[in-house]
Amino acid sequence: MRLDKYVAGAAQQSRSDVRRAIQKGLVCVNGAVCRSADAQVPAGAAVTLNGQPLVLQQYVYIMLDKPKGVVSASADKNDVTVVDLVGRAYPRRSLFPAGRLDKTSTGFVLVTDDGAFAHDILAPRRHVPKTYEVLLDTPLTPEMAAGFAAGVRLADGQRLQPAELSPGPDGPCSARVVLRQGVYHQIKRMFGVYGAGVNELRRTAIGGLALDAALGPGGFRELSPAEVARILGG
Repeated sequence: MRLDKYVAGAAQQSRSDVRRAIQKGLVCVNGAVCRSADAQVPAGAAVTLNGQPLVLQQYVYIMLDKPKGVVSASADKNDVTVVDLVGRAYPRRSLFPAGRLDKTSTGFVLVTDDGAFAHDILAPRRHVPKTYEVLLDTPLTPEMAAGFAAGVRLADGQRLQPAELSPGPDGPCSARVVLRQGVYHQIKRMFGVYGAGVNELRRTAIGGLALDAALGPGGFRELSPAEVARILGG
């Protein structure tokens, strides 16, 4: 990879700024000053900028606690997007959400620039579970739990895959749902079959990785390699 491209990606700076730094002798490769922007960076080389070591990440994986009113998209003309919330910290990355939450829903959204990984999360063959905490406008019933376990037939006749439904921690109207497929407005439509409305919906886990409770609405952080592995291994 060209030196200017490597440094720009690792330092999250523009190519023009990086080229000026290279010309000023501020970039070193394996301890030696390099003033050639098009020099190739050898695999495993130690690169520094102003004496600070740089490591180029091929991809980033970001856990975001999506607030209400934010849309799960890379860009939107009218609303704030999940990428708007994290993008300033990653100005040189082409980020997008791996999966969606409704505008009124909250919780765990994974933002990344790794298209293959996002495909794996969403691919029906992988059946990566997503866990949700739900607040209904009516108490949970045994009929709902049995129907979810068998596979709900929606009002349009579509038969869904079995899902896990159990009581939630916040009283008779709260529920915990685990899905292994993604259908438009799936949870709301499933409960609608039983005449129940969804007042609140929050995603709390993707695969084997739970949302970090310390983030709070709008908070985000990068995932470690072990955490990324837990998503597909959960």
